[in-house]
Amino acid sequence: MLQQGILNPAVLSLLARVRHTNTLVIADWAFPFWPSIETVDLSLTQGIPTVIQVMELLRPNFKIGEVFMAEEFLATNKAPVRNAFGRVFRGLKVTREPHVQFKKRVPGAIGLIRTGDATPYGNLIIESA
Repeated sequence: MLQQGILNPAVLSLLARVRHTNTLVIADWAFPFWPSIETVDLSLTQGIPTVIQVMELLRPNFKIGEVFMAEEFLATNKAPVRNAFGRVFRGLKVTREPHVQFKKRVPGAIGLIRTGDATPYGNLIIESA
């Protein structure tokens, strides 16, 4: 029986199917539903869990090549939020693009993990290395 790290079987199953250059979306509670990709919904209530918490659990076992994020994140969020995301991105290539362009990447993802996060434009697409 697993006793540490990611324990959710649906998340583990999704992660097991990600291969080189595949992408995975980690999104907030209000992110649109995409019928074409598998969604694992972890949202319990607003703010639980956060995108950052999911990223912190993924990083030790997921080789990330690049992170995509909406450029509007920088203008919409204050320094403490930007810094918190910056810490979880340490050592990673981060590409920021217009939100409209970001959403065009979503249908190509292996899946989507929905969180309870409410950070404006705090959604991520991570690409495996």
